[in-house]
Amino acid sequence: MKLKQIVVSIENAPGRLLEVTSALGQAGINLRALNLVDTGAFGQLRLLVSDVAKARRILMEMAIPAYVNEVVAAEIEDKPGSLANTLKPLREANIQVIYTYAFIRISQGKAVMIFRFSDNDKAIDVLRANGVNLLDAKTFGILENENYS
Repeated sequence: MKLKQIVVSIENAPGRLLEVTSALGQAGINLRALNLVDTGAFGQLRLLVSDVAKARRILMEMAIPAYVNEVVAAEIEDKPGSLANTLKPLREANIQVIYTYAFIRISQGKAVMIFRFSDNDKAIDVLRANGVNLLDAKTFGILENENYS
């Protein structure tokens, strides 16, 4: 139930995000989720994409070091308190949320939270035990069975 995510640092400069997303789009890679966080002179860009290995190769060819890590996608109700209810058992299990980002699946009336945990495997077990629906790569249309190095 873990998803492969691409992480890159890009300069906080006009057009830099456009360059990255244009290159991926021209290569036929769909963005499934995106998070960009300002860290000063650079931004940390996290991407869930349709073809992880191909996207990583393209970014590396652009001299943008890209690494792959794992995240967990949890589907929760789109209503007040759902996120807090999801987080409670994780806290009780002493699992730290390293970061998270979200989007809404309008067609299904659900929110999808993308998490990186201090222990993804343990978090998966806790979330499943508490009835949280976890989404896999197939659900996102993500091809992630290639070598990323």
